[in-house]
Amino acid sequence: MKLRYLINTLFVLLMISYCTSEKSVTLKKVFKDKYLIGTALNNYQIKGKDPKSLQVAVEQFNAVTPENVLKWERVHPAPGIYKFGPVDSLLAFCEKNNLAVIGHTLIWQNQTPKWVFEDSNGRPASRDTVLQRMKDHIFTVVGRYKGKILGWDVINEAYDDEGNLKNSNWFNAIGDDYLKKAFIWTHEADPDAELYYNDFNMWYKGRRNAVVKLVNEFKAKNIPIHGIGLQGHWGLNYPSTDELNETFKIYSGLGINLMVTELDLDMLPRPEDYEGADISVNYEAKSILNPWPDGLPDSMQTVVADRYAEFFSIFNKYSSSISRITLWGVHDGQSWRNYWPIQGRTSYPLLFDRNYQPKKAFYEVIKTVH
Repeated sequence: MKLRYLINTLFVLLMISYCTSEKSVTLKKVFKDKYLIGTALNNYQIKGKDPKSLQVAVEQFNAVTPENVLKWERVHPAPGIYKFGPVDSLLAFCEKNNLAVIGHTLIWQNQTPKWVFEDSNGRPASRDTVLQRMKDHIFTVVGRYKGKILGWDVINEAYDDEGNLKNSNWFNAIGDDYLKKAFIWTHEADPDAELYYNDFNMWYKGRRNAVVKLVNEFKAKNIPIHGIGLQGHWGLNYPSTDELNETFKIYSGLGINLMVTELDLDMLPRPEDYEGADISVNYEAKSILNPWPDGLPDSMQTVVADRYAEFFSIFNKYSSSISRITLWGVHDGQSWRNYWPIQGRTSYPLLFDRNYQPKKAFYEVIKTVH
């Protein structure tokens, strides 16, 4: 009886130790010697209306990117009108909890109000007018948060898949030197902030070649650029392991920081095999494209976990060049994948589920280091 009691007691103690150690495992601890681990917070969370998300963010991550509140239409919706309240709240939360903040994003063709590119009569504004508006915006926003934001996504998604500058409002109003101007002015507004170029499908050869050329030209002309962000809006089958390895190998040769900035996993069926992340793309909802509305089966949990482990194994291989990995959201319920590119789907793209619990993918990611 005494032996059985001792065995039972030992078993209980081992289980308590195991559970305690499991709960104490966090992403930021595991990857502390490799790179920052970040997450994105939306306005609902910033307002404190999802406190469990904030708890997970503080426990698991050491960097935060605002999902929308620093985009032009939110922070600068009308001429001379700035709405800094949500950003100030985010900065206060991050400062209190020792979380680095990434400024996302200054110049992007999407989520920028029409007035930026129009004159008082609704016609296209002059180049000088748009340049001045861009400069004023950068100096006002970046200047307000000087010394408080680690780095800025200065330009977001400027190139198409073939590597050409997109026919955007910025390009049409200013020309191709709008990129250079934006980086120069951001550096002047906060000389200590890191400056990034950020884009999706960064493994496509056309876009990759264009970004490599941009970085090399900027460095040759002493235009400040400190990193490039590879939006990790990837799927179960794209990009391939070979494509990722080649991409990180090429970018790591540029001598600037690499970041995976918006990591999530598209594991739902893709309409028309679309691989991009253009928010203007939308498709009709069909039940066949929403196969797991009530929960992800164990078999798919394993598939998602294996894919995430594959990603992080590659990140760890190039960790000497990578400064940050940012998951695009705290938990599955928050993710934009639930409404893009099809409204109303149930997606499972992140490391924490809708109950804020770590998924199998979380533990497989941890194993890439342990």
